[in-house]
Amino acid sequence: MTSISEKGHARNVANLESLIAAITSYGTNYNPFSTSLQLDALQSLLATSKDSLDAVNTAHATYSNAVAARREIFQSFSKLITRVNNSLKASGSSEQINRSALTIIRKLQGKRASAKLTDDEKKALEAEGKTANQISAIQMSYDNRIENFSMLISFLSLVPQYNPNEQELKIQSLKDLYASLKAKNTEAITSSIHLTNARITRNKILYNPTTGLVSVSSNVKAYIKSIFGTSSPYYKQISKLEFKTVNKQ
Repeated sequence: MTSISEKGHARNVANLESLIAAITSYGTNYNPFSTSLQLDALQSLLATSKDSLDAVNTAHATYSNAVAARREIFQSFSKLITRVNNSLKASGSSEQINRSALTIIRKLQGKRASAKLTDDEKKALEAEGKTANQISAIQMSYDNRIENFSMLISFLSLVPQYNPNEQELKIQSLKDLYASLKAKNTEAITSSIHLTNARITRNKILYNPTTGLVSVSSNVKAYIKSIFGTSSPYYKQISKLEFKTVNKQ
């Protein structure tokens, strides 16, 4: 869905196109001294502005697709980790190994080692002079989950009892999944940077205080007013064309 700010950027560009159309109809009457206000410069600014909008739209589509692809590959991740945990328990591994694996698995699934204390429980501990702080075990960012998954794979690789028959639970399959998760996360991060850069470029073209579309177009309107006067039908023709700095996201 197109945001209000995106419509605002496009409106500025569309209004410049309308302004240029009006200027073209003035013929030789439109003859500014400033090169930035001359017709060929305005046409170049319009083309550059349109290109910047297209670049943002393309980058945004790429980013949205990358985020969706990352979300999809992580969708069944927690269930898989649960299966890995159960497979390890069923392998005959020691209780100590299972507890060590569970420490990593809790981080992957965003679970605490112990239940979160209620306010009353915290107050009771504090009344006894005990520390009531709890360190959160939740590390659910994509980067953290990928890193913790790598730790789990390394850990399982050193457990000789862990040798499941299920293909998707085998060490190599987990390694392949890790590579895919990392690739999808990298694509999302990279596309986010490209989108940010495209927006920065667009904002310079449209909103630079000296050379930007909004500033130049406002100066053009002022020049037309100086030529024909405020009450002129030529000025009234373009007076309602608004050029505003909008949300730059």
